[in-house]
Amino acid sequence: MLRSILLTALSFFTFSSIAQRNTPDWAQNATIYEINVRQFSKDGTFTQVTKQLPRLKSMGVDILWLMPIHPIGVKNRKGSLGSYYAVQDYRAVNREFGDLNDFKTLVNKAHELGMYVIIDWVANHSSPDNVWLDEGHLDWYTLDSTGNVQPTIGTDWWDVADLNYENPAMRSEMIKSMKYWLTDANIDGFRCDVAGWVPMDFWMEARAELQAVKPIFMLAEAEEVPLHDAFEMTYGWNFHHIMNDVAKGKKDAAAIQEYVNENKYPGNAFRMNFTSNHDENSWNGTEMERMGDARFALAVLAATIEGMPLVYNGQETSLDRRLKFFDKDSIEWKKMDLVPFYTKLLKLHQTNDALWVNDGTNQARFVETTNPKEQLVYIRESNGHQVITVLNLSNKKSEFNFSSKNISGEYTDLFSNKKKTLLNSNKVALGPWGYQVYYK
Repeated sequence: MLRSILLTALSFFTFSSIAQRNTPDWAQNATIYEINVRQFSKDGTFTQVTKQLPRLKSMGVDILWLMPIHPIGVKNRKGSLGSYYAVQDYRAVNREFGDLNDFKTLVNKAHELGMYVIIDWVANHSSPDNVWLDEGHLDWYTLDSTGNVQPTIGTDWWDVADLNYENPAMRSEMIKSMKYWLTDANIDGFRCDVAGWVPMDFWMEARAELQAVKPIFMLAEAEEVPLHDAFEMTYGWNFHHIMNDVAKGKKDAAAIQEYVNENKYPGNAFRMNFTSNHDENSWNGTEMERMGDARFALAVLAATIEGMPLVYNGQETSLDRRLKFFDKDSIEWKKMDLVPFYTKLLKLHQTNDALWVNDGTNQARFVETTNPKEQLVYIRESNGHQVITVLNLSNKKSEFNFSSKNISGEYTDLFSNKKKTLLNSNKVALGPWGYQVYYK
């Protein structure tokens, strides 16, 4: 761990001023949906995911992020099926999900629908029975004092083996394996697991070689600013934790305003905003557990503040249990009660360029309210388009008085689809954890 952190810190210092990424145009107004293939259907197959793509397209999804699709190691396996993040072969698919042709069919169908596919990439470690070890590449791994592979230090990941980024041959093969999925399966990019624990100079090298193949989109599971030299998007973890604390009454609306105003990211940096994902759901609790009745207002916040909104599979069916991580635990799709809610949010993000990621000129402008600890009102605008979000971040009814120059005019209420005339000075009453979004 120490070796990896030191290498990362050195690379940040060396590369933080170099901008090499060439972001595809389609990313600017995109939305993202995370798919846990194992739990997405009773069959847990690529084919079942492919069948649902038209539904996801109609809900406003652009980017499909598939959790690791590779074979899972058997040695030191956790649970009955193991962790997706213990990769046994970087150039193969998990046969539980189907075969390579099934996966290619999924990608092709997504492209036909105007959607894009990124796959989870685990570059920090592999399973301890990865094919690289069968091929005799022991020196591609971090070894313990007895000369054996070891887990990443400082974790309880005893089902994986830490990779040695001081070995040029391993780095080269890792990039070649990533290229394989771009050329042979025509995917559109990667979500990179624990990206901050992998040296930055590797990511810079990988980015240059990968985007030479085709335009790609890269998501880092980290939120350090310098990672944006190689990645379009990083996690909005701090923002997510603030939202959890607001829901629990530990923080208030002022903390959100402070977070946004202290933004240190470049204008073209995508931040991924979420109320749930696979880690949060399985390890930290469902939205209901963490956010309770605040979850809808916070989903509105996540979708209308700077960044790209994420929906985790099952959120549209009010997923109210923690999905098992190492065993089969299918999502029940009996009710689709929140499809209209997420459709409105995602399609607004797609179509109103006040919410797009650009050069940072459309950053949220907060409006003074009568109770800034409980009330949050902000305006985002670009090219004549405006989105005004009004949130009651408390568990009691709240009456708003808010004023701002140049907001008077006719808007559409996102959730009622009715026309609404706003003045420069307005009064609004919202119920507990209430929300309204106006756009034009």
